[in-house]
Amino acid sequence: MKHDSISTILANIDSYNVMNLWYDWFCRESSLVRKGEALLKKLKGIASSNKFDNDKCYVFFKNNCPCVGSLYDDFRICDKETGDVLYTVVPKSGHKCDEGRAQVYGVENGFREPIVEGTWRDIKDWFLRG
Repeated sequence: MKHDSISTILANIDSYNVMNLWYDWFCRESSLVRKGEALLKKLKGIASSNKFDNDKCYVFFKNNCPCVGSLYDDFRICDKETGDVLYTVVPKSGHKCDEGRAQVYGVENGFREPIVEGTWRDIKDWFLRG
């Protein structure tokens, strides 16, 4: 399956079909465009990070349904060559125990626990600092 690079997606952000980025969802399909546009804005906010290469990575969206909590969305930044997920970015967790915190999981610690968590600002700052 061909995946557009993050660079391609962001270069065409106003006309990009966000429905093509959804991998899995538990919400109504009619909600996916709005939710996808919100996730693209979050992605755009961290796109200048040196933690991933926009030309060599792609992104997909996932809507999650935890057993204890409410539906929430995340996006996964993946290596185009291997397909491996590098980061799972959760703008606002729906797990009750997370109390709505934003989180990033990544390869640095084998996805065992959040590398960073807090507000979206904390996530953005982590991605954008060297």
